[in-house]
Amino acid sequence: MDVKRLQQDVQVRWNSSLYMLQSILEQKRALSLYAADYSLPATLTANQWTLMEKTAEVLAPFEELTRDVSNPTASAADVIPAITALKRVLSPEKTTDQGVRTMKSTPLEGVETRFAEVDEKPLYSIATLVDPRYKDRFFTKSDNLRLATDNLILEVAKIERAASEEPEAAEPMRKTPRQEASSSSLGSVLDEILEENQLEARSVSTSADVQVQTYLSEQTSPRKSNPLDYWKDNASRFPSLVTVATRFLCAPCTSVDSERLFGAVSNVLDEKRNRLSPDRVEMLIFLKKNLHLIVKPESE
Repeated sequence: MDVKRLQQDVQVRWNSSLYMLQSILEQKRALSLYAADYSLPATLTANQWTLMEKTAEVLAPFEELTRDVSNPTASAADVIPAITALKRVLSPEKTTDQGVRTMKSTPLEGVETRFAEVDEKPLYSIATLVDPRYKDRFFTKSDNLRLATDNLILEVAKIERAASEEPEAAEPMRKTPRQEASSSSLGSVLDEILEENQLEARSVSTSADVQVQTYLSEQTSPRKSNPLDYWKDNASRFPSLVTVATRFLCAPCTSVDSERLFGAVSNVLDEKRNRLSPDRVEMLIFLKKNLHLIVKPESE
């Protein structure tokens, strides 16, 4: 039989409070029997046990989200879906207990304040759109979704424009028929700008827009799947969109993995192993973090 130990709260780690409550609730029966047998001067009341259960219930989604975004494979695409899901979990409509509602209101206000404009930031919005697991399903405001889609179309158009301007594919400029000059220099500039925007809008709508709209209209991938596998299989269907996806899906959503890397360095280079050259240390750390990507397990 495994020995059970009560977890202690650590002031600098918020999730330790949840682990402490969960360990106490797990040993509720044993603690109650011990308190009754030894006549302890102070015991927990029924209301206090109920309060701990409700507190652990409220904190559990935060702990789950923390684990998900701290995963080495988590990317910037996971930010908007995680916040949207967390807001729904903390919404008052999800519970009828007034105490739990009050307890959820404070963290919900904090989430809404800190992440009020995350949908408008291109890094997170475009990364979410090009992730086949999420696409446009997690945007709560139609204006933000429209803005994110327009930004994605512009990114795809930039890729196509850069590909068309390569020397191999370049064609000699054709002379356009001379139009009647405007009555003023300002008028000619206005006509020039209008013509440029019309040409750009026409090219976007015929190619980049088609790729984006076709991609978004398809069914999302399973949530546990790897988005890079999807783009590897569909690179020929969306040649410009896959370039945008590889750029935005490589951005991590937290600095946890970087901090873990610093911790790994302290395990390789210490007081008893201090004669390693910087290049050797770099190679050892690289192998430690990426060896599982290079060498496949024998079972596979």
